[in-house]
Amino acid sequence: MPDTAPAPTAPMTLGIDFGTSNSAAGIAVGGRPFLVEMEPGETTLPTAVFFEPKRPMRIGRAATRALINGEEGRFMRALKSLLGTPLLREERRLNGEVTDFIKIIARFLAEVKSRAEAATNQSFTYALSGRPVHFHSADPARDAQAEIDLRDCYIAAGFEDVQFLYEPEAAVRSAAPVAGLGLIVDIGGGTSDFTLFEQAASGETQILVSHGVRLGGTDFDRQISIDHVMPLLGRGGQIRNAFGKDTLPAPNRLFNDLATWQMIPFLYAADSRRAARDLAKYAVEPERLNRLVSVLEDELGHDLAFAVERGKILTNGADTSNPRIDLRILERGLSAPLAPAQMQHSLAAMMDQIARCAAETLARGAVTPSQIDRLVMVGGSSLLSSLEAALCQLCPNAQIENHNAMTAVADGLALSAAGAFA
Repeated sequence: MPDTAPAPTAPMTLGIDFGTSNSAAGIAVGGRPFLVEMEPGETTLPTAVFFEPKRPMRIGRAATRALINGEEGRFMRALKSLLGTPLLREERRLNGEVTDFIKIIARFLAEVKSRAEAATNQSFTYALSGRPVHFHSADPARDAQAEIDLRDCYIAAGFEDVQFLYEPEAAVRSAAPVAGLGLIVDIGGGTSDFTLFEQAASGETQILVSHGVRLGGTDFDRQISIDHVMPLLGRGGQIRNAFGKDTLPAPNRLFNDLATWQMIPFLYAADSRRAARDLAKYAVEPERLNRLVSVLEDELGHDLAFAVERGKILTNGADTSNPRIDLRILERGLSAPLAPAQMQHSLAAMMDQIARCAAETLARGAVTPSQIDRLVMVGGSSLLSSLEAALCQLCPNAQIENHNAMTAVADGLALSAAGAFA
């Protein structure tokens, strides 16, 4: 009887939702998405890293806990926002080694791969990665470079190859079949993406058009921080001229960077701290600028950003009285009021921009807003009441669906992974 060679095993593909704020990974099992448990009891993983002396890089909630516990080290979040920018490949010294953000992101993705392999007892050769429709909607060159950068990160993480799928199109694949026209509204940490699709009652789906803009949840946090927190640290305050009686407003750069997740680590340098001390020295209201000095010297920028994020979520809740941003990390009893009307005012221009992008998506698909039957909300920031109101005003006949907001993209990538390299 002739020897028969065993049938080759098809290389396995892991679906990965690498997000600005959170990440997830999964595969299809029995035609249903199976998201890997990235941490005990959790299928989503904060896209965060923590470097500390003489220890391996920590990721996810372990990284966030290290920050909250005040451990010595460097915390980083919103790394995805650096794709396509020169900062991504700039070398810097971290934890006693010279590295860059390509290597840092690759380590994060390698850990996702390793945890998925341990959870499934399978080896993943390839990846199907989600990506926004536009990483940089206003800069085509950076937009193209961002995908090159992300591909390099996956290869450095140990995958042989990677395919990309627009995140809102992945969400379509996990949406329940409902006959009619639908619009995926995917508001991530760094981008807002839309996919117009049409479904038959049988579930057969046609994607008509996808569009997006570089604007997301971290931008919402940034604007809230600039408007409501940074004035308590001296933004807008007057600075005396060292050689005269004239005053000028405090420069905005330090405050704007401090309100921006991905820029916070760069502020813990000697020149930024010196600039803050100089501003406080000549400030008309030095107590406010002294708070800025404390934030930079004690490296509290990320604690401040988390406080803003919590305040945003609190204000968006239904059962909240006297909502505010708790700033006790800076000073006992310090807080910034954030009533719903105040938050809506801060975010109004962004909500308008997102609604315009949604309208442009419909126009590109030759569909009028009144024809939309359903708005499928995806991403944590899609749950903002002001955003929902803006889109309901745009599409008055649409039903809102948000029951799978947090995992729709990851589910769609898991369902699509097996066929990505077929």
